Amino acid sequence: MDTNDLSPAELRVWHAFPKGASVDLRTADDEDAAGGAGWGPQRTVRAEVLRALLLGGPLQETEIPALRLAGARITGTLDLAHGTIEHALHLNDCYFEDTPLLYAARLRQLNLSGSVLPGLAAATVHVEGMVQLSDCRFGGLVRLGGARIEGALFMNGCDISPPDTSEWPALRLGHATIGDNLYAPGLRTRGEVRLSGASVAGSVTLDRATLRHPSGAALDAQTLTVGSDLLMRHVHVEGWIGLRGARVPGRLDLSYAQLSNPGGTALRASSCAIGELWLRKGPPMQGALNLRRSQVDVLFLEPDVLPDEVMLNGLVYTTLTPHEPAERRLPMLHNESEGYLPHGYEQLTGSFLRVGDDHAARVVQLAKLRRHRRTLPWPGRIWGHLQEATVGYGFRPLLAGFWLLSLLAVGSVVYGLHHPPPLKPDEAPEFHPVFFTLDLLLPVISFGQEQAFAPRGWYQTLAYGLVVAGWVLATTVFAGVTRTISRGAGPGGSP
Repeated sequence: MDTNDLSPAELRVWHAFPKGASVDLRTADDEDAAGGAGWGPQRTVRAEVLRALLLGGPLQETEIPALRLAGARITGTLDLAHGTIEHALHLNDCYFEDTPLLYAARLRQLNLSGSVLPGLAAATVHVEGMVQLSDCRFGGLVRLGGARIEGALFMNGCDISPPDTSEWPALRLGHATIGDNLYAPGLRTRGEVRLSGASVAGSVTLDRATLRHPSGAALDAQTLTVGSDLLMRHVHVEGWIGLRGARVPGRLDLSYAQLSNPGGTALRASSCAIGELWLRKGPPMQGALNLRRSQVDVLFLEPDVLPDEVMLNGLVYTTLTPHEPAERRLPMLHNESEGYLPHGYEQLTGSFLRVGDDHAARVVQLAKLRRHRRTLPWPGRIWGHLQEATVGYGFRPLLAGFWLLSLLAVGSVVYGLHHPPPLKPDEAPEFHPVFFTLDLLLPVISFGQEQAFAPRGWYQTLAYGLVVAGWVLATTVFAGVTRTISRGAGPGGSP
C-alpha cells in the first residue's frame, strides 16, 4: 500500500506497527465509543489499511510488530477471513462501521475491549492466545461457533443486543473449545446465548449476567463440558436455561439467581453429571425445574427456591444440604409433574439416613406410602388406611400395642361383668376375662378359654369382632415388620 494515500491518523498507525507501539486517538474528553459515528478524519482509519498491515505490513529487525490502536472509527469491513495473522491485534475503544470478518482466521491474540461493533463474524477462528471482548457493545450477532481459543475468553461487561432475536442466537459459542476460562460476569444479552457442545478447560463465570430471551432459550448449554465450575450467581434470566447432558465436575452455582420462564421450564439440567449444584438464596423459580436422570454429589437446595412444578425422576444425589425437617423437603416430591414416583422418596430417605436423622427418614417413608395409596384401587386404599391406623405402616409399632391394650381392656371389662356360659360346665376351667379376651385377640396363642366358653347374643358379636381385629392387627404388624426388615436389608442399609 502506498503510504502517500494514508491519512495522518493512518500514517501514525502504519509507523507504529513495526515496533508494536500503541496509537491512541482518544481525546482528553475520553468520549464514549458509542458516539464514534461522529468522529472526524483525525480519528478515522480505514479497515483496508489495518488489513494490509496485518497481512503484510512493514517489519523491523529486533522489533516485535503488533497492531495496537485505541479510540478510532474504523470504516469499511475488516476482512481477515481464512487469513493467518502472526501479530497481536488490539483495537480498543474503537467504533466499527461494519462487522469484522474473522471466519476461520488464525490469530495470535485478539483484543477488542471497549469497542462498539455491529457484530462479530468469527466462526471457527483459531486464537493462540486470549480473546478479550470486555465491555464491548454489539448491535448484532456474535458468531464464535466452533472457535478454538487456546487461552481465556473475556466477555465481562459485554452487551449483545441484536435487533432481531427470533431466528439467530445473540451469541454463538456452540462447539467452541476454550483452553482456559470463559470469564463473562456482567454479560448482557438480548437473544439466545448458545454454548451447546462447547468445551471449557477451566471455569465458566456468568455472575451478575442478564440474559433475556423470553420466547425461548436464554442460555442453551446442552452437553457443555467444564473443567471446574459453572458460576451463575446473581444472574437474571428471562427464558429457559438448557444444560441437558452437561458435565460440571466442580460447582454449578445458581445462588441468588432469578430464573423466569412462566408456563415453561426455567432450568433444564437433565442427564447431567455435577459435583455440586447450588440453588439457594434466590426467589422461587418462575417455571419448572427439570433434574431428571442427573447425578449430583452435593445438592445444595433450599426449599424456598423451588417452583410449583419439578421433574426429579431418576435424580441421584449423595448429600442433600442444608439439613431441613422432612416436612420442608416433601413438597418437592409432591410437586413432581409425573405424579407419584417412589425413586424420589427413596433418595430423600437415604439422604436423611446418611446424616443419622432416622425420624425424618420415617416421615418420608410414611409420606411415600400415603402417596402410593392414592394410586391403588379402593380395596388397596382401604387396606392401606387400616395399616396406617393400626401400626402406621410398620413405622409406629406402639400403635399396635395401643390398639391391643384398648381392645383387651374393653373385652376384659365386658366379659368380666357378663361371664359367658361354659360349653361343658363339669369340664370348664375357671373363667378369666383377661385371658378369654387374649384368646380372642391373639390368633396363634391359646389359653384354653375360648374353647371352653360360648358367649351369646351381643357378646358373641363382640367376640367375633375381637377375633377379626386380632387377625387384622397380626397381619398389619407382620406386613410392617417385613417392610422394615426389607428396608434395612437394602444396599448400604438405606431404603
